[in-house]
Amino acid sequence: MSIFNNSNFADRRKTADDAKKALLERARAKANDPELVKRQAERAKIVQAREEREAARRAERERQRQEEEELKALLAAEEAARAAEAEAERLAEEEAKKKLQDDMISRLVADEAERKARRDARYAARKARQR
Repeated sequence: MSIFNNSNFADRRKTADDAKKALLERARAKANDPELVKRQAERAKIVQAREEREAARRAERERQRQEEEELKALLAAEEAARAAEAEAERLAEEEAKKKLQDDMISRLVADEAERKARRDARYAARKARQR
């Protein structure tokens, strides 16, 4: 069974206040402890080192991202140059084909004109013989 403590409200309140004061004194003692200050300083150094490492990692990631972007831009420029070169080559081939075709057509027209001239000459000679 529980033990009944004959205490009134004021006694209980005083006991609670004393317990709070004791806790506060222990906390104050810990806060002023040089060992605690040393540990906090070590923790602060660790946190600072961690932040510096993270900043270095972020800087490295940013540098790598920039390098990748530069590489992509360089590759895109090279691809564009190759495409422009291929287009120029295609246009040159088309121009050469067109020139070849024009030459063939002009030779055909010239041959046709020459044949017609020979035919007309034969016809004129025949007419001249008949007269």
